[in-house]
Formats: sequence, structure tokens, C-alpha cells
Amino acid sequence: MAFLHNLGTICILIGIPFFVSGTIGLLRFPDIYTRLHALTKADNVGLGFVVLGLALQAEQWNTVARLLLIWLLVLVASSASCHLVARAALRKKIQPWSRS
Repeated sequence: MAFLHNLGTICILIGIPFFVSGTIGLLRFPDIYTRLHALTKADNVGLGFVVLGLALQAEQWNTVARLLLIWLLVLVASSASCHLVARAALRKKIQPWSRS
């Protein structure tokens, strides 16, 4: 059990930089489309590592199932909301950033 607990802690610690990088991308990228991409991808991967770490530390299978269900729901919700925000930006004729 100590091995799984330590492995879970490592997975959680791996997930934290993904959240940080998503936040940095949200603050630094030039337009809404790149910000959405950075935030959605980084947060989904970061949450995946955190859920994996918590699942490794869980003592019951129903806890693991709930964690995986939460992760799945967050994946669906974040993808749908990202799509809706990007579509609204396109409808308002917000142009993607370009270097030229």
C-alpha cells in the first residue's frame, strides 16, 4: 500500500505543472483560440494525472469509479464549453491571431 500511495502522490505532483502551464497559457497567449486550447488541453491532462493519483490512493473500488466518472464528466463539459466559446467568438468575427 505504501508503494501505491507514493505512486499516487507522484502522479498528483505530475498533474500540478499541467494546471500551472494552462494558467500561464491563459494569461500569456494572444487570442481567445490559443487560450482556450492551452487551458482545455492542460487542465484535462492535469486532472487526469490528479485523478490517477487519487485512484491509486483510494481504498475502495467505488471511489475509483466515482473519480473516473468525475474525470469523464469534466472532459465532456470542458470540451463542450470550449467549443461553445470558440464558436461564439467565430460568430462575433473575432479573428485568430497571426504574426503578420
